[in-house]
Amino acid sequence: MMDDFGLYPREEPFDPFSVMLFKALQVVAFLFFLALLAISPDNKEGKVDSKAEFIITMDWPDNHPDDLDLFVQDPIGNIAWYRHREAGFLTLDRDDRGGANDFILVNGRKIPSPIREEIVTVRGIVAGEYTVNVSHFQATTRAPVDATVKVQKLNPTAQVVFDDRVTVDHTGDEKTALRFWLDAEGKVVDVQRRPKSLLETFRNVRANGADLDPKTGVRMSR
Repeated sequence: MMDDFGLYPREEPFDPFSVMLFKALQVVAFLFFLALLAISPDNKEGKVDSKAEFIITMDWPDNHPDDLDLFVQDPIGNIAWYRHREAGFLTLDRDDRGGANDFILVNGRKIPSPIREEIVTVRGIVAGEYTVNVSHFQATTRAPVDATVKVQKLNPTAQVVFDDRVTVDHTGDEKTALRFWLDAEGKVVDVQRRPKSLLETFRNVRANGADLDPKTGVRMSR
């Protein structure tokens, strides 16, 4: 506003201390806001952290039409296979049917998957013997198939316990890839390849009256 002489009044004297104090208060407020963000708890509702002690994989040549199955038995008799994907601490995370219906969905379209792999994870420690078997469920090619079986211990650091091939050559053929023993702390104390049939377990159940097909899990006529 002009004074009586038509001049604008002079501005208030510049006070650098006031300006510095105001800026300092802005900085303190900003740092306080960042501190609140840092200490606020993350919203983890609905989040499940999976933990695995061991991972067991079986793979065979890409695009192979044959259907191979991975069977894993724990020390108390639980067996993970494609009809019983969760058994105790054992989980069949991937079941592969070879050339039969093996695809992935991309934008609603079925794309054939070349990968031939089955995966079982061990999510807890039970001391004793574990058996890992490979079964040749459907021999479409009527030729031997080499499957690679790998067992990895994941905690506290990744360590390969076993990595070798198993050959199956006809429908119904079953081979023991390995048998390994854990102590109470989850340390591998022994590894063997002595044969042990897990399919025989299902046959014994059927013979005792359950009468279940070992692959489909459905009741069969006597």
